[in-house]
Amino acid sequence: MIDFSDWNFIWQTVGVVGAIIFFGRFYIQWIWSEKLGRSVIPIIFWYMSSVGSILLLGYGVYILSPVGVVSYGFNLLVYARNLIHIWRKQNKLTPFRYYLTHGLVLLAFIVSTIVVCYVFYQKFFHVREMAKPHAVRYSFWIFLGLMGQILFAFRFLIQWLATEVKKQSVVPPIFWYLSLLASFLQIISYSFQKEWLYAIGLLTTLFIYFRNIWLLKKGAKVLSANGE
Repeated sequence: MIDFSDWNFIWQTVGVVGAIIFFGRFYIQWIWSEKLGRSVIPIIFWYMSSVGSILLLGYGVYILSPVGVVSYGFNLLVYARNLIHIWRKQNKLTPFRYYLTHGLVLLAFIVSTIVVCYVFYQKFFHVREMAKPHAVRYSFWIFLGLMGQILFAFRFLIQWLATEVKKQSVVPPIFWYLSLLASFLQIISYSFQKEWLYAIGLLTTLFIYFRNIWLLKKGAKVLSANGE
């Protein structure tokens, strides 16, 4: 019988649900893109991104994953700004919604900063107790994962800047290439740290990245053939 009072079961459930929502967003995006015959991102993608990242952040704190908490702790600003531009385009952006969204993002940033510091503090003492060769290897995998996260953050920085410039939610092609490279780095990092939920979740998105790149190339060929 499942013990629902067991914190491990609860947090594992939070992690699984978060992973389904967060990584499942790309399958929604893929289905939507296939339907339209071009690479697009529907608004539900950004809602799923927000909810999934919050749940995966909580899971990362529970398992004390340095890469995990950094990966899912500071993305809400980008998700929120995309929603802001989408709401504005749909004439649904009220002053209340605007200020509430940014207030929640600020609160999330403060909380994320605290939990990231907490996890790294705890992990520092954990690594310090290891034998030196093992500690070096373990630190390297964390470093590799953080490099992957830098690329993930950079892709959304580019996407965010493109969105702010055009005043509408857009995704430039480089977003998908950076997603692939960042995913490979983090999959390796998570695998060697035995953080399988994160690793498998990322693995399931690789096909979607490849498919979006293919759709973009297909769309570019169509535009070229039409002389546009």
